[in-house]
Amino acid sequence: MDLESVKKFVEKDGGDYEFTVDSMPARFIEPIVMQGLKIDRIERGRVVCSLTVPPRLLNTGNTLHGGATAALVDIAGSAVIYTMGAPTTGVSVEINVSYLSGAYVGEEIEIDSKALRVGKSLAVVSVDFTSKKTGKLIAQGRHTKYLPVAISKM
Repeated sequence: MDLESVKKFVEKDGGDYEFTVDSMPARFIEPIVMQGLKIDRIERGRVVCSLTVPPRLLNTGNTLHGGATAALVDIAGSAVIYTMGAPTTGVSVEINVSYLSGAYVGEEIEIDSKALRVGKSLAVVSVDFTSKKTGKLIAQGRHTKYLPVAISKM
């Protein structure tokens, strides 16, 4: 692909969606990704959710978008940190996702998040995405978050 084509691929100024994108409220990502997310099981250190993949979260290959998957790792991972009694979920230090298979529109997936460690200043969680129909692993994420430490005044 020539450089001008790459530039057109990345830059999305103008066009059909400019008004829609510019009029979106602050912090709009979570509601777009979370709409339809249901908690099936919740306990200390574990949150299991389900989601039927909606058309709005598809990539150009018509499978669940990698960015939406990463956002769900963040969201489900944050939820499991709360189950451990943390007053806040902190900020991301590291997030990674291994994409193993595709999830298609209308497919029901399970999102299983587990707290691997929640300490005083760091939390580490794992999040598995599987097809409810086949049991096939779709993606696997790991998320590390920094938990703010209260600073005492001396």
